[in-house]
Amino acid sequence: MDVTKLKTTLEQKEQEVRILRQIAQTISGLDLDKILECTAEIATQLAKADACSVYLLDNKKEELILYALKSSYPDAFTPRLRIEGDVADWVRKKGGPIAISRNAIPDPWFKFFYPSYQDKFKSFLSIPIISKDEMIGLINILHRRVYRHKGPEITLLCDFAGQIGNAVESARFYQEAKEKAKQLEVLSEISHMIVSNRYLKEILQLIVTMTAQVMNSKICSIMLLDDKRQELFIGATQSLSKEYINKPNVKIGQSISGLAVKKKKPITVTDVTKEPGYMYPQIAQKEGIVSMLSVPMMIRDRVIGVINSYTSYEHRFTNEEIRILQVIANQAAVAIENTHLMQEILRAKEALEMRKIVEKAKGILMEQFDISEDEAYVMIRKKSMDLRKTMREVAESIILFSEMRREI
Repeated sequence: MDVTKLKTTLEQKEQEVRILRQIAQTISGLDLDKILECTAEIATQLAKADACSVYLLDNKKEELILYALKSSYPDAFTPRLRIEGDVADWVRKKGGPIAISRNAIPDPWFKFFYPSYQDKFKSFLSIPIISKDEMIGLINILHRRVYRHKGPEITLLCDFAGQIGNAVESARFYQEAKEKAKQLEVLSEISHMIVSNRYLKEILQLIVTMTAQVMNSKICSIMLLDDKRQELFIGATQSLSKEYINKPNVKIGQSISGLAVKKKKPITVTDVTKEPGYMYPQIAQKEGIVSMLSVPMMIRDRVIGVINSYTSYEHRFTNEEIRILQVIANQAAVAIENTHLMQEILRAKEALEMRKIVEKAKGILMEQFDISEDEAYVMIRKKSMDLRKTMREVAESIILFSEMRREI
């Protein structure tokens, strides 16, 4: 009997060693998704559980988001849970493990996480994931039978959750560093484009393409303001959807983009298909777009358009994401304004050149026909109207004809 117990204990220790090796490999990685998938796998082994779900708190600590799952009943697990009531208090106070060894179904805590398929599980253990003395998530362990978690097992799982907390923070830091490097690269490229000799249409097209990459957008678009009509039209988008590209213009104050222009500040919408103010829910459903961030493009206090970022899933835009899109919007506004200024300079230059040519042609006519300056001007203008040519073209013909006569 003692030999059998010893053999069982030895096997358990060997399993623990194998699991500890898995833990060491898991926490040494920097891929957040992989870390959390391994967490669900290891926690299931440690607790000999039938299911395990791993949730992380969002940046605002308002929702728990399901990141990893090991279960035969995936439909029983809610992807996003808005924390409130006792759960919110527990999170704020960094509560310890919650264990329900039997009859978990009527328990409010269990119901919060698993409102459906409750009859599939009998016992439940919730372990907080802590990092830097703050709760960042949960590991939930479930059994289909009555199961009492012993003290040493809970301690081991809590230690494991603590190690995972540190690994999650490291992975997040790595991801954020990568994202910031990518963002800086995009912003640098946009800055170079602004001072390049590219056409405005090409610049805007490159901006929406790169912005879609850095913001993980399903669709990104720049809408420009028509001052006369007081409406926004699509100036550029990386979307290939004809329905989206050809959607009607938006009046200032209408829909989300028009509201961003009117209020001169960024506007976020969690789900445009359910937003009363959004004008094109049918297009959104067809294109598979859900959340939206609309940021005005401004030159000083003057709005010249908006840049829109849409996701294919429900998403709460962070302050950092809003800041990044605002920086891009500002740079896009500078590019547009620079192009308009260049166009004005070119128009002024062309007008000056035309005036010089017309003045020279007037001088030739005044000398040739002994007429006044006003009469010469009327003659050029009349010829322009008769021939349906510009005054510059008529003046150039007069100068050319005069030069040819001199040579003869």
